[in-house]
Amino acid sequence: MKKTQANLSRLELEIIHPLWKLKQATIREIREALPEASRPEYTTVQTIIYRLEEKGAVERVKKIGNAHVFAPSISRKSTVGALVEDLIRRLGGTAEPVMAHLVESGKVGLKELRQLEALLQKTKGGRKE
Repeated sequence: MKKTQANLSRLELEIIHPLWKLKQATIREIREALPEASRPEYTTVQTIIYRLEEKGAVERVKKIGNAHVFAPSISRKSTVGALVEDLIRRLGGTAEPVMAHLVESGKVGLKELRQLEALLQKTKGGRKE
């Protein structure tokens, strides 16, 4: 998987997510892996996959009959990292508002904070104050 960065829309992120789990899949398999309640039409998934291919986020790896098999060219980790970096940049360059929101909304608790603290210790204290 390349380290290419792609600026992905919300729908592109929704479509590539199951592909990260599946590693390789046809458009039909990707569509079937999406939540049934909000599953887009086949042609919509196809259009988004082709758009992701143009952006370099996915690539065709083989063809089975008439179906192309796609694989992600960008990693989930690098994509999430780019999104978080962009969000922090938009919020003035500090992660404090993001962290405060996560704690206040209950999305991050003591367990996760302890895991983050351990990660900071592991990475030599994180950034310097």
